[in-house]
Amino acid sequence: MIDPKLFDDIAKRISNSVPAGLQLLQNDLQKNLRSAMEAGLSHLDLVTREEFEIQTAVLARTREKLEALSTQIAVLEKELQARKA
Repeated sequence: MIDPKLFDDIAKRISNSVPAGLQLLQNDLQKNLRSAMEAGLSHLDLVTREEFEIQTAVLARTREKLEALSTQIAVLEKELQARKA
């Protein structure tokens, strides 16, 4: 999950950029921005960095196995053709 402090930081930065005349609304704006960001991101199909790295490692191992099996099949096909000849 995304760190809630990140939402707070982004909302704070945006609310701090509000013109001086609207500074009274800063706290409300900050809360509303944070809620809007959380709601928007909750609808996305996101994974954590850890999950992504695990799946990347699984994919790498799968590719290695596939390459080994492809090589093994090629060797067996050559042996089979040599026996037929």
